[in-house]
Amino acid sequence: MVTPKRYTITAALPYTNGPIHIGHLAGVYVPSDIYARYLRLQGKDVAFICGSDEHGVAIPMKAKKEGITPQEVIDKYHNIIKQSFADFGITFDNYSRTSAKIHHETASEFFKKLHSEGKFIEEVTEQLYDPEAEQFLADRFVTGTCPKCGHEEAYGDQCEKCGTSLNATDLINPKSTISGAVPILKKTKHWFLPLENYEAFLKQWILVDHKKDWKPNVYGQVKSWIDDGLRPRAVTRDLDWGIPVPVEGADGKVLYVWFDAPIGYISSTKEWAAREGKDWEPYWKSDDTKLVHFIGKDNIVFHCVIFPAMLKAEGSYILPDNVPANEFLNLEGNKLSTSKNWAVWLHEYLEDFPGQQDVLRYTLTATAPETKDNDFTWKDFQARNNNELVAIFGNFINRVAVLTHKYYEGRVPQPADFRDIDTQALEQMKAYPAVIGSSIERYRFREAQGELMNLARLGNKYLADEEPWKTIKTDEERTKTVMYVALQIAAALAVLSEPFLPFTSGKLKSILNLNPDVGWDAISKTTSLLQTQHQIGEAALLFSKIEDEQIQQQLDKLEATKATNKTETNNSEKPKLMPQKETINFDDFTKLDMRVGTIIEAEKMPKADKLLVLKVDTGLDVRTVVSGIAESFTPEEIIGKQVTILINLAPRKLRGVESQGMILMTENAEGKLVFLNPDVDGVGNGMTIN
Repeated sequence: MVTPKRYTITAALPYTNGPIHIGHLAGVYVPSDIYARYLRLQGKDVAFICGSDEHGVAIPMKAKKEGITPQEVIDKYHNIIKQSFADFGITFDNYSRTSAKIHHETASEFFKKLHSEGKFIEEVTEQLYDPEAEQFLADRFVTGTCPKCGHEEAYGDQCEKCGTSLNATDLINPKSTISGAVPILKKTKHWFLPLENYEAFLKQWILVDHKKDWKPNVYGQVKSWIDDGLRPRAVTRDLDWGIPVPVEGADGKVLYVWFDAPIGYISSTKEWAAREGKDWEPYWKSDDTKLVHFIGKDNIVFHCVIFPAMLKAEGSYILPDNVPANEFLNLEGNKLSTSKNWAVWLHEYLEDFPGQQDVLRYTLTATAPETKDNDFTWKDFQARNNNELVAIFGNFINRVAVLTHKYYEGRVPQPADFRDIDTQALEQMKAYPAVIGSSIERYRFREAQGELMNLARLGNKYLADEEPWKTIKTDEERTKTVMYVALQIAAALAVLSEPFLPFTSGKLKSILNLNPDVGWDAISKTTSLLQTQHQIGEAALLFSKIEDEQIQQQLDKLEATKATNKTETNNSEKPKLMPQKETINFDDFTKLDMRVGTIIEAEKMPKADKLLVLKVDTGLDVRTVVSGIAESFTPEEIIGKQVTILINLAPRKLRGVESQGMILMTENAEGKLVFLNPDVDGVGNGMTIN
């Protein structure tokens, strides 16, 4: 590959249908920020790009739930999300939004170019339609059973349990989330990107060119998708929220969000370049640019198959060099869930742990789900803060700063002779930029942060072994050397910690009064990051201990959430009861003649999926009853079944067969039909039910 002259780094566009939580931070935004900060510290030309995804079906769903407009939803959550990123030190060069004019223009032009060049196919297909709401159902307005894994709450675009990408028509037993109705199929015209036309290109680009440098979880998922055979993918949707399809004959249709959203990276780059007086095109169209997408595993297919196919179809864009997707982060052993409030929300975290953003960044990096799903626990959070950040990193820095002020009035002392242990410590220090950098460049951020802590351990051990608080009484010259070396290690930590612990790095640079021009590479070139007689600032604690009571509060909060969810689940399992019918007189009730009967014959009604023809022994006679229970019971399983039958219902013909009564039934908590079963000892056919 050509040595990059510039880097375009994108982080997945968050949906503006709610605030963000630790799962988002761990999976996408902290890793991408570490990478961007690392490159900037080396003086690289970086465009770190993101923005709010505001056209997903989730937006109008949220608006309907909250009783506000979609615009009010996106304005509310765009600002909350943008502030959370700023609060946690995520250094986007530009954070835009897909509702911006520049994005509408960019996405529309992209579509029109592909359309004019015949890259789309137009098809009239049958799509799911809600007959009660009288509208076509976009992906997230449909739930049903996943045809791959059997998960009963899969969405129309993806099963969140197995990760399979779906079409709404693939779902088994689909249901509208708008009205609860069973959708019907109705014809509609849409534009499709024929992914099969790009199969050979994708196989070469991914399965050959990137077989060794892409993460196994990314490569494996993409390979599975390609091996399954690529098919046309719709790029338009029947929806009233989004970017209108910019061609004739597309009234009421918008660009499909997964066509529109990734173009948001391009429009956000344009917005940044215009503001900074730069040319945006080299960041997307030059072979000496390295493009990297940071995403979660649920977005792998879109960023590794669909978006690259779009870029290839357009023809003038570069392709991503890497897509280092992470797996999912769980919370206390359970899957993070926005709908169930099983999450640690970033804005709430700061209320409980003000000024401790780096502790969360550190813990999320240490437990990052880089190769498999991982778990965040509050006890681990506490242990990492108290046993690592406080006891190792913070302890070393505090000792160095306090002793420098105590012995030398805050000035870096002139070292005397260097012993082997001093030289070894400084040489090890000089090696860390390359060691940490190598891990970052291979997207192993957990490993990289571990190496940073090893440098802090080196400093801590060096001080503990050399004991300057003792030698100051016996050998002042030796003490000067030890403190000089310790101060250089502290300065190296101030620089190398910036990608991982930016707020801590800032504090430490202030304590050391470190020259802001000291960059990543300087550490490997010199052992004099702080010159002799350099004046440092006052000592200050970098980290504070987190007490058991603070952690218990968080655990109690989650227990309360769990209890609430359990109550809501139990309530939701209760069947929705039909309202009381109009009042009747006792005489009306006595007119009903309900008897115990036994089904002695049963067969399916010809050409009717729902009807069974039953012969029921009522004790008085054997009569025919046509019952709409064929979808719940087979004829074989109900022969011999004792039932409650209304025998004095006026006969009526159903498909030419006279039905002479009605079997009484109800639904259980799962919504399944069950008989009102009078099967009790001593109760025979013909007995009345009063």
